[in-house]
Amino acid sequence: MSARMHLSPAHDAHPHNPGEEQFALAAEILALLCDRTRLILLHSLAQQEADVTTLTEACGAQRPAVSQHLARLRLSGLVSTRKEGRRVIYALTDGHLRRVVDEALSMADHHLTNRPPHD
Repeated sequence: MSARMHLSPAHDAHPHNPGEEQFALAAEILALLCDRTRLILLHSLAQQEADVTTLTEACGAQRPAVSQHLARLRLSGLVSTRKEGRRVIYALTDGHLRRVVDEALSMADHHLTNRPPHD
């Protein structure tokens, strides 16, 4: 069987041939997603906006680490912030990121479900 036979139809495939700039930026974004804590934070924010305390509880990491991850995501433009009194509320900047996170988790589910049993 070829690898192509396992691919789902790409209904939302990129409409044209990307250039070097698109590949470079996509690689940067994917590199930010390669951290388990950041992935959990983004998944939580895909559900609803949240403050640092809520996000710390969601991912189980220490508050300073969560703050550092959120700062990286904010500086990269993947999350935005707004003030609500003294609290800072974080949100995803667009729906594309929600779909990327969902697809990554769906892919993980698929691999876990279709994994051959260990001997």
